[in-house]
Amino acid sequence: MKNDTLKGQYRINEQIRAKEVRIVGDDSEPKVYPIFQALKMAEEKELDLVEISPNAQPPVCRIIDYSKFLYQLKKRQKEQKAKQVKVNVKEIRFGPQTDDHDYNFKLKHAKGFLEDGDKVKAYVFFKGRSILFKEQGEVLLLRFANDLEDFAKVDQMPILEGKRMTIQLSPKKREAPKKSMSPKSVAPAQKAEQSEEDE
Repeated sequence: MKNDTLKGQYRINEQIRAKEVRIVGDDSEPKVYPIFQALKMAEEKELDLVEISPNAQPPVCRIIDYSKFLYQLKKRQKEQKAKQVKVNVKEIRFGPQTDDHDYNFKLKHAKGFLEDGDKVKAYVFFKGRSILFKEQGEVLLLRFANDLEDFAKVDQMPILEGKRMTIQLSPKKREAPKKSMSPKSVAPAQKAEQSEEDE
């Protein structure tokens, strides 16, 4: 199916409407030719004339085997997909009057998600008349972002969408902790120096 959608994207041979085209290729300098001449060149090489940049003036074409061209495109798309890192968004839901125990439980979960490299979308859901507490909801979400300051940066401040007020956070890049000299390891050396001085 994907191959079919790619096929429809590019005009080839007689489908190309322009009077002249710029031909590019690995083995030749880009040069403008009348369409009939470009088609003839492709025919002589037993290849296709493929329009790769229709909006250019004049359109840019390549002389290439069309099925090989589609194969290269598919391969490139696959490689690009593989390079994209999939980021998961974890949702955390609060009520407008969440108690401390529930809040801390959800805060702990959010820290875990962020440490795993996931984004966190926290929202307060207002049912019925609880929409009157929307300021409380905003304060709650800002407190949440503040408590996660060491773990996350805010992508989007609290906004109200229908009955939900949402804030979005992304994990911060963690720096490797610097190794500090612990006082215990210094102490024995100091003691040794003192004993030498006493002698």
